[in-house]
Amino acid sequence: MLRDRRTLFILFGMPVTQILIFGFALTNEVKNSRIAILDNSKDEATKTIIHQLEASRYFDIVEYLHSYAELEPTFQEGKIRLAVVFPEQFQASLLHTNAAPIQLIADATDPNVANTLTNYASAIIMDYQSAMKETQDFPYTITTELRMLYNPQLKGSYNFVPGVMAMVLMLVGAMMTSISIVREKELGTMEVILASPIVPINVIIAKMVPYLLLSMVNIASILLLSVFVLDVPINGSLSLLVFECFLFTLTALALGLLISSISDSQQVAMLVSLMGLFLPTIMFSGFMFPVENMPIPLQVLSNLVPAKWFYYIVKDVMIKGTGLETVWKETLILFGMLIFLLTISIKKFKVRLE
Repeated sequence: MLRDRRTLFILFGMPVTQILIFGFALTNEVKNSRIAILDNSKDEATKTIIHQLEASRYFDIVEYLHSYAELEPTFQEGKIRLAVVFPEQFQASLLHTNAAPIQLIADATDPNVANTLTNYASAIIMDYQSAMKETQDFPYTITTELRMLYNPQLKGSYNFVPGVMAMVLMLVGAMMTSISIVREKELGTMEVILASPIVPINVIIAKMVPYLLLSMVNIASILLLSVFVLDVPINGSLSLLVFECFLFTLTALALGLLISSISDSQQVAMLVSLMGLFLPTIMFSGFMFPVENMPIPLQVLSNLVPAKWFYYIVKDVMIKGTGLETVWKETLILFGMLIFLLTISIKKFKVRLE
C-alpha cells in the first residue's frame, strides 16, 4: 500500500480535498448576492437604508436604476437577484403619516434563494425601523411589499427541472459514452475496427449517434413531464430550448468520448466519469448551491463545468422566457467546449492498440 502512490492519494488526498470543497462550496447561506436599487425618493432615509444594505455581507449593489422599465431587462439578463424599490417622498411619508412602503422584487426561479434574500433585506429594513423608534416618540412603520418574478407561487419545480435536465443529460451522455470505446478494446473488436479503412472521426461519430438519440428521447420525456405533470411552463422559444439541449448533449457526449479514449478499462472510465462529472455537476452548476457563495477559486473552477452554462440557459429560456439575445454568451461557451473536446478526443484516439 505504501508503494502504491494512487492508493496513498485516495487514502490521504481525497479526504482533504473533499472536506475543503464541501466545507466551502456546499452551503445554503446566501451572500454577496447582486442587487439593484431604484430610489425614487433620494432622501436621507433611503440613503441610510441603501448604505446598510451595501454594508452587509449578503448584498452587493451592482445596479442603480432610474425607472421601473429597467427592472425587467435587468432581471432577464441575469445581472441581479433582487431589486429594492423606494417610492417617491419616502422620508416625507414616514415622518408625516408614520408609515411608508418599500418594494422588494426577487428573481424566484430559485425560490429558496429568493426567500432568503427577501428575508435578509426585510431584517435590515426592520433594524433601521427599530433604530428610528429608539430616537423618536412616534411608532414609525416601514412595510415591505414582496414581489416574486417568474415564479410567484414559489414552486420548487421551477429550479428542480433545469437542474435535473442538466444532470440527466450529463449522466446519459457522458457516463454511457465513456465506456463505449473502452468496451470495444476489452472485447477485442477494436482491432477489427482499426484494421478497416475507417478514420478516427467516423468511429467517434458512430459512438455518439446512439446516445444522442437516447438523450433526445430523454429531453422530450423531461419536457412533457415538466409541462403536464409539474406545471412548469416553457415561456420561451421551444425550438431554442431544444437546440440548446442538443448542443449540451453533444458536449456531454464529447466529454464522455474523451474519457473513453484515455481510459484502459470500463471500471476506470466509469470512476472518472462519476467523480469527474457527476459531483461537479451537482456542486458547481448552481443547481443546489449558489455559485456566488463560493470562494473565488471555486467560482473560477465552476466555469469549466458545462452543466453550469446549460443550467443558466434553461432557466433563462424556459422560466424567464428570454431569447438568444440573452443566452448567446452561454451558447458560445458550450459550442467552444464542444469543439475543444471533440478535437482532443480525436487526437487522443489511438489508431494502434498497445
